[in-house]
Amino acid sequence: MADITAAEVEHLAELARIDLTPAEVDDMTTQLVEIQHLIARVQQVATPSVPTTSHPVVMHNVMRPDVAEPPLDREAALAGAPDSDGGQFRVTSILGEEQ
Repeated sequence: MADITAAEVEHLAELARIDLTPAEVDDMTTQLVEIQHLIARVQQVATPSVPTTSHPVVMHNVMRPDVAEPPLDREAALAGAPDSDGGQFRVTSILGEEQ
């Protein structure tokens, strides 16, 4: 695998419409080559017998079964409301007269 060159960085910057100074091109090239070498090191130890993972710790999503239940009746739903009127929640207006 060949290292990334400054010309390739300049070409990608042009495609992305990013103006890079010569110093920024040099810095970016150095950083990308370092990343490229790190990826190569990881590929050396990665084996087909090791499954790919997105997280180092096995995680399980714990969910309760989805069971249909009867809905709350209106009185029970409004029981905890600070204010209600005619079977509806009553809230203060957040918009002015321009609505």
